[in-house]
Amino acid sequence: MSGKDTAEVEAALTGKQPQSPSKSPTHAVLTQLTRRAAIVQIVTAVVANITIISSGMGIGFPSIAMIELTNSTTSVVLTESDATWFASITSIMCPFGGLLSGYLLDKVGRKKTLYFINIISIVSWAIMSFASRTDSATLFIQLIVARIIIGIAIGLSSTPASVYAAEVAHPNLRGRLTLLTAFCTAIGMLSIYTLGYVFKNDWRFVCMICGIFTVVSLLTVIPLPESPSWLVSKKRMPKAERCLKVVRAIKEENHPEIRAELEALEDNIARFRSAQDGKKSKLDQLKKPEVYKPLAIMCTFFFFQQFTGIFVIIVYAASFSIEAGVAIDPFLSAVFVGLTRVVTTVLMSFISDKFGRRPPALFSGFGMATCMFGLAVCAIHPVKGTSLSWIPTVLLVAFIFTATLGFLTLPFSMNAEVYPTKIRGFASGLTIFFGYTMSFIILKIYPSLVETVGNSNVFILFGCLSMLGIAFVYFFLPETKGRTLEDIESHFRGKKHSSPDSKQEVEMKTMLKANEAA
Repeated sequence: MSGKDTAEVEAALTGKQPQSPSKSPTHAVLTQLTRRAAIVQIVTAVVANITIISSGMGIGFPSIAMIELTNSTTSVVLTESDATWFASITSIMCPFGGLLSGYLLDKVGRKKTLYFINIISIVSWAIMSFASRTDSATLFIQLIVARIIIGIAIGLSSTPASVYAAEVAHPNLRGRLTLLTAFCTAIGMLSIYTLGYVFKNDWRFVCMICGIFTVVSLLTVIPLPESPSWLVSKKRMPKAERCLKVVRAIKEENHPEIRAELEALEDNIARFRSAQDGKKSKLDQLKKPEVYKPLAIMCTFFFFQQFTGIFVIIVYAASFSIEAGVAIDPFLSAVFVGLTRVVTTVLMSFISDKFGRRPPALFSGFGMATCMFGLAVCAIHPVKGTSLSWIPTVLLVAFIFTATLGFLTLPFSMNAEVYPTKIRGFASGLTIFFGYTMSFIILKIYPSLVETVGNSNVFILFGCLSMLGIAFVYFFLPETKGRTLEDIESHFRGKKHSSPDSKQEVEMKTMLKANEAA
């Protein structure tokens, strides 16, 4: 938190108002973020995102299982064609999980959607844990069914936890907490890469470990409060008030600040509904500028995320390391990729709050382009076996580092910020559908691209698209740092005002409501 926020916290804890000549006492109370409230919001967001770790494991699993599945001497194996389907079927199903996510978020809520993700993930890991050891046809069917299920779970998991974090968090915490989804995905991938490195010849045992972890994850969701924003949208006001008091760490009955915030949420949803002519479909709602503008921006952001090679490296970690000329054990290289992503995601939580979304994204695009052009040079002039053999490893790690600073993490975290409450679930699910469709396309054509035009030209293509991504960020990506969700919605609706003024306006309206309620 900033010095201003710290002063407000200390004032709240001591019962005194912070000294500020430009703010009234009521305003000071309104904008405080107490330590207790911050802890509650952080804990609830972290617990919600534990669910995402299993999905991260699912994303990275093909990288550690492919070798044994095609070359095992102790169990039945898959043909090369079957193994390709095993690796790619997940990306086919992720878009459908993304669409289902939007439906479930709006229909049953954030918490029950997290329940569903955990349950189907447990089923998937269980199927693979006890897959056939004697019949290759049965093994293939079991693996495909399991990977279809985990693909749906991965698509589902891209949105609910970050939406939940965005809705329960104070604006000063929201940037960090919405990045938890990316962090937990990275933790899941690092975990599966590490397990694959330790248990290279027993992927079934790895699946069993993942399944046990997911059972624990399911149990942690039980005590979570539901999102107050979703409850308000469903007109379940008593429960919305109880849940809001939990995440704001307020115990008093009829607290004016709680009542004012609930009224602000009601007003925001009512404004969105009143703009409709009667009851409109989801497609009609997409015609509103506060919906179609962020939708176009986020879909484009996801396009650049996928076609700059980020997910290619994540899914094909071991084989990509070989193609890039990395000299070390490909499984160990995958662990380095996973570790780099985890560390950088942690850094990103602080960088995003300090510098916003746009500067890290610009730096990310520049770094990715530089690394890809460097890998292209190494592919044209091989350095393996020379004193410079370390360069591809450094470039690969540096690519993941810079990608995680922006193009890998920001599309997922911003997807939870930019849409109106009433349609946030549907619009964010639609965006995830588009993103994973792009992922399927690039993952399917990548091997053919390498075979057709060669490694160096593929790296150059990724580098050029990274440069185009920089231009997109500079001209089109909005800054959301320090802005309320209502302010972001007003920005896309076309109300032209600066972020500080907008925030002050929202706070003043809420302050007046607090005074009225008191």
